[in-house]
Amino acid sequence: MLELSILGFLDEGPLHGYELKERIQGLSGHVRPVSDGALYPAITRLVRNGLVDSRTEPGAGAAPRRTLSLTPEGRAELRSRLRSPKDAEITDGQRFFTLLAFLGRLPDPAEQAAVLRRRLAFLTTPASFFYEGGAPVRAEDEPDPFRRGMLRIARATGTEEKAWLAETLEELDRKAAAAQAP
Repeated sequence: MLELSILGFLDEGPLHGYELKERIQGLSGHVRPVSDGALYPAITRLVRNGLVDSRTEPGAGAAPRRTLSLTPEGRAELRSRLRSPKDAEITDGQRFFTLLAFLGRLPDPAEQAAVLRRRLAFLTTPASFFYEGGAPVRAEDEPDPFRRGMLRIARATGTEEKAWLAETLEELDRKAAAAQAP
């Protein structure tokens, strides 16, 4: 997800490493803090693979600063990752939020909708944090008040997310149809 975040933010425009780190921190928040030990090797990999360009500019003080920008190959890679996210990027909530943050960079509404349909299919599959006899435990059947709380919160969040997905899919389908109309 770190590389997707780097590519996504650089698709919005060139950034210095520190600015990029701040934006990634804002997106992932306290859930998954970004260390320099993870960020800068990822940037180096992307530069080495020709997806990101790095140039040194004079800094505001004495130290020079690296400015990072997306190459055309990096833009193509970003679009490819958005078009075909890994299963974990659909099923893991935080990873999906990262994907969602940049899905608007994918120009085709039909491709955007395909990604959202994968998420909706995942959300409509019966699941739970807890199982009994191979079946998901429902909040109403959970005697532990804390587990019951987990299940109720997850259900409420899932219900709202499914409603948003349905609304957004309708909108994207209209846009895709309009784009195909003569």
